[in-house]
Amino acid sequence: MASNLQCDIAILGGGLSGGLIALALHEKRPDLKTLIVETESALGGNHIWSFFASDVDEDGMALLEPMVSHRWDDYEVRFPSHSRQLGVAYHSIRSEQFDAVLRDRLPESALLTGVNVIGAGPEAVMLESGHRIEAGGVIDCRGAGDLSQLALGWQKFAGVELELEGPHGLERPIVMDATVEQIDGYRFVYVLPLGEKCVFIEETYYSDLPAMDASVIEDRCRAYAEAQGWKVARTVHSEKGVLPVAMTGGDFESYWRSGGKTAKAGVRAGLFQPTTGYSLPDAVRTALMVAGMDDLSGDALHDALHDHARKRWRAGRYFRMLDAMMFRGAGTKDRYKILERFYRLDSGLIERFYAGRSTWADKLRIVSGKPPIPVGRGIKALWESRQI
Repeated sequence: MASNLQCDIAILGGGLSGGLIALALHEKRPDLKTLIVETESALGGNHIWSFFASDVDEDGMALLEPMVSHRWDDYEVRFPSHSRQLGVAYHSIRSEQFDAVLRDRLPESALLTGVNVIGAGPEAVMLESGHRIEAGGVIDCRGAGDLSQLALGWQKFAGVELELEGPHGLERPIVMDATVEQIDGYRFVYVLPLGEKCVFIEETYYSDLPAMDASVIEDRCRAYAEAQGWKVARTVHSEKGVLPVAMTGGDFESYWRSGGKTAKAGVRAGLFQPTTGYSLPDAVRTALMVAGMDDLSGDALHDALHDHARKRWRAGRYFRMLDAMMFRGAGTKDRYKILERFYRLDSGLIERFYAGRSTWADKLRIVSGKPPIPVGRGIKALWESRQI
């Protein structure tokens, strides 16, 4: 590697956000020299990302299409008092497929893996090796910034992909099974049928604290499989993660500045669904936006991505209010009641909620009627958030 590398766009981080920006740029502007700089040897980490078809528009689906590993026509949810099947298509992307598509679609010169970044500015990157990357513009997608600047709860999870001795019999994903014991906040099990004898089981917790023992949770996943009558032959794959759930009371501008003066995308830019912590829909929107920009200089990228992220953050205020009511207004044993009630609402409302496109009528409907938590507790939660 030469002492200095030259490129038009340097993207720091080869995860979901960085990879999609690189792919969208290459497809729209193949003349540009784009460079992904990633610490690990593989792109995308160790994940199974899933999304509803309604989360992305036609252009977004076209970008994701080659990466989709599994597809279903519908999904179901289960709660203590009711279960429901919803007719919305559901898709999953394996990180291995994500990595393979990027390596196939991007030129080999666009990937710089197994290197550590020690410093970055709007138009330059310093590597631990002492080498320097000079770029027309830099976008930092290396995960979260200083999360202490935000008011947060946590969605933490650990899951295992299991090979079974016999067929599991599932026809569709179980996006939420909240019939399990409620511990450490709102607890539910997430199940993906990946093959006739293969299933991915993940336990998720909406918790006040991010700490978890992944091995204990993985054992619970295997116990869940046994409780369904499934005999486990072996564990194929495991993964874990902690996602921020944003509440009212945080400071977006301070969070943005914590990442320096470089343009940012993904969770580092605050671009994630406030209630779920998922970043895929925002990552798709951001990638298409960047690919459509004429000026890709460092300053132009910074200003455009800051304005985009700030607009999305402001649009998420209602969701952060709901999160504050759930985390601060509901006891940990009662949080499931909020989602149980939510999943009795109109399916179109549910689709728009997860896509971050709720209408004013949707927002009114979600909080109208008999609330799942006492009104006084909800008002107290909002007051503590300093947003009323």
